[in-house]
Order: sequence, then C-alpha cells, then structure tokens
Amino acid sequence: MKGHLRGRMAALLMAGMMLGCSTLPEGPTTTEIRLPLSRAWFNGQTVEYIVTDVSDAAMASMMGAHHAPRLRAAIGGVGGRSLVDRVYKFADDAQISVFESAPLPSSPDRQGVHYSPLWRVVEVRWVPGHPRRELRSEEDVLAAQDRGEVRLTPLDVVVNCPVIRSVDGVALRGARP
Repeated sequence: MKGHLRGRMAALLMAGMMLGCSTLPEGPTTTEIRLPLSRAWFNGQTVEYIVTDVSDAAMASMMGAHHAPRLRAAIGGVGGRSLVDRVYKFADDAQISVFESAPLPSSPDRQGVHYSPLWRVVEVRWVPGHPRRELRSEEDVLAAQDRGEVRLTPLDVVVNCPVIRSVDGVALRGARP
C-alpha cells in the first residue's frame, strides 16, 4: 500500500512540476518580456516569429540569440526523420525569409499540420543576370531554383524560431502587438 501511495504522490508531484513549467499565473503576477518580432513568408502570406536560439555562434551573435550548438543534432532527426523544417534565408537580406511550414490554425488543438519551430537554414543566392523578385512561398523558391534563377545551399545551422502569429491572424495566447 505504501508503494502504491508513494507512486501516486510522485506522479502528482511530476504533473505539478510540468504544469508549473508550462504556464504562468494570470493577473498581476504575470511577467512580460519584449522580444524583436520578425516576419517571413509562408504560402504567400506573412507570419510573425521570434528568434531565441541558433546553433551557429556567429549567427547567434548577429541575431542576438542564444548560442545553442546542440540544436545542430536536430538535422539528423529521430529514426531517419528530420526534426527541422526549412527556412530559406536570402544571402543579401534582399527580402524576408520564406518558411516551409506554419501552424494552421494557430491554436493548441491544431491537428495534422506539419510544423516545427526548429528550422534548418537554406541560403538563397540569386544567380547574376536573373531579375530579382520577391519569392513568397517554398514553391516560388523551388521553382526559381528549377529555372536556374537562384542557388540553394543547405547550411548546418538550426534556429529556433517559433511562429507567434500565423497566417490566420491568430496569435499565441498572451501575445500582443
């Protein structure tokens, strides 16, 4: 009986600890942090995201994010399946990045949508002599590559960029413009 009670107490303690890590109390004790908000394209519409962690030290410094070299291991994935999506970053910052996925709808109960806040950086460079234009989706980027207009170089850099406001206009709970 004591072992059973001890197991239940341990389970309750663990549940309480997990809940404590997942939410902040509502009301006057809630703390706020301001982070730079960035925009990217996803399927022709903009999404808003924050950058918190980068596997590459130089890029982390440039972006004002944590240097988190262990994120690089996410490229290998689990069971041969990658844990990262692609973010197409333009080498000359001529335009905002393009994301492979976004959470749709923006809510905790969304189902069946391919989305990860971990992104493998794919550098996009325009080939000289080709007219530049804004690419607004992964399909646009891949079509430009097929036409020889851009070169894509997957980098061994992973960034943690959670989408805060998705194309449906819904933001994470508690996020304010």
